[in-house]
Amino acid sequence: MRTVHPAPEAGPFPIGPKLRTTRIAQGLTIAQLAEATGLSKGFVSRLERDETSPSVATLRAVCQVLSLPIGSLFEPPDSQVVHLAEAPLINFGGSLVEERLLTPRSEAGVQLLRSVLEPGSSGGDDFYTIACEVEALHVLSGGVTLRFPERSVELAAGDTLTFAGRQPHTWVNATTAVSEVLWVIVPAAWSGSR
Repeated sequence: MRTVHPAPEAGPFPIGPKLRTTRIAQGLTIAQLAEATGLSKGFVSRLERDETSPSVATLRAVCQVLSLPIGSLFEPPDSQVVHLAEAPLINFGGSLVEERLLTPRSEAGVQLLRSVLEPGSSGGDDFYTIACEVEALHVLSGGVTLRFPERSVELAAGDTLTFAGRQPHTWVNATTAVSEVLWVIVPAAWSGSR
């Protein structure tokens, strides 16, 4: 099965809060940081509010004064919220299905996908595999049938099926209702960090 990766995130990468937190933790004022880097106070203030896009040289100077590795500015936070309305649309190759990635792109340990399955939707006639150790499918509403080469498993709302990753399978919504399911993939089949 050919996986289509989500598009890159739109907009600037937020680095201002990390710079501000680091500056405050070191007891520096905006004026002191500006003087040490040769930047204006206004520029440092805008930088901390993510209202400007600094050059690499500027970031390097600010990070040197703050004794902050420049790469740490681009590490994902320890916890991240993904709002459903902002979750990227993805496509794992199914038909009549809307799929959204609910975990951050950078998360390598697990992926959570929400799929809305129209009646008659399917993962295709051919069995496919996902490059992971474990998959789990939880049905939020409606129903779905998971097909394996040797058997089929019908799931209804509230049911969860866990199976080994790389096990050939496909699925179909044979009901007459729109179904909603959550897929859990461990570890992530792909992530923005790879």
